[in-house]
Amino acid sequence: MKAIIPVAGAGAKLRPHTYTQPKALIPLAGKTILSFIVDQLHDAGLKEFIFIVGYLGEKIEEYVRATYPGLNCEFVYQGDRQGTGHALELAKELVGNDEVFICLGDTICEYDIKEMINSPYNMLGVKKVDDPRGFGVAEIDDQGFIDHVVEKPAIPRSNMALVGLYKIKDTEILYGCIHLLFTENIKSRGEYNLTDALDCMMKRGARFKALKVKNWYDCGKKQTLLESNATLLKKSGGNIKSGHQFEDTIIIPPVSIALGCKIKSAIIGPHVAIGANTNIQHSIVRESIIGSYTNLYEVVIDNSLIGSDASVKGLSRSLNIGDNTEIDFG
Repeated sequence: MKAIIPVAGAGAKLRPHTYTQPKALIPLAGKTILSFIVDQLHDAGLKEFIFIVGYLGEKIEEYVRATYPGLNCEFVYQGDRQGTGHALELAKELVGNDEVFICLGDTICEYDIKEMINSPYNMLGVKKVDDPRGFGVAEIDDQGFIDHVVEKPAIPRSNMALVGLYKIKDTEILYGCIHLLFTENIKSRGEYNLTDALDCMMKRGARFKALKVKNWYDCGKKQTLLESNATLLKKSGGNIKSGHQFEDTIIIPPVSIALGCKIKSAIIGPHVAIGANTNIQHSIVRESIIGSYTNLYEVVIDNSLIGSDASVKGLSRSLNIGDNTEIDFG
């Protein structure tokens, strides 16, 4: 079985960070979004990886080769992003007739991956959501088999959303259906979508079962990314690397602080992830993600996402205040 991870998206909802950094490499709870995915699949026994890269793809390849030097991996470039179906078509020659496990590059879930891999059926990860109109939707029978899937329906007939996890045994049928999308020009919202290919597979007799994931962490927007960061830090308890210089500093866990950070006269936490070699002085930071090689001085930061190599300096004030005074700096 080969793992396919499409990471060619531009991550428009996380700009300006994704102007210079692929969304998959955005830091999260002391790791990157991509490292959560790769570690999970590799720990489950998958050894061969195919990354579909595009925008800033060289950074993805550099990161993977440096972080996972022993990983058996291939990189396929998707220059013209025409959807997930198009991305998988580009990997066809590398897949051959092998089974595949497809995990979208912004999908972090808690689920029984062994059950999904070992199932005799094709498998799709699903999660109940309040408003399924923004997702692919699966219609599931009483035995857990999926009858029909549709991408972002205006009037959903189910509230079970596809979370971006797909185990495909019938790869020959999959690629036959992807070929049909191109020959018949079948698109959803202007793209060749994997969901349409999966529905085609069902019509051709491929059997799919649903696996309900326990948790699904949304990493697509700033606020949901910060919420996912807080939740994952709570679960892990945080991680503070050794060798730090903390002077007159209070740490409120859970936090994650990478190597080489210098923190002085600060309050850090809770739910803060700080990248490597960052310098923080005379500041308060909570509920935030801070990149590597960043400098913070005399600032109070809450609910913030700050990239790498950034510098934020607050205002210094000298006050001589008498009794019965109230000051609001806004």
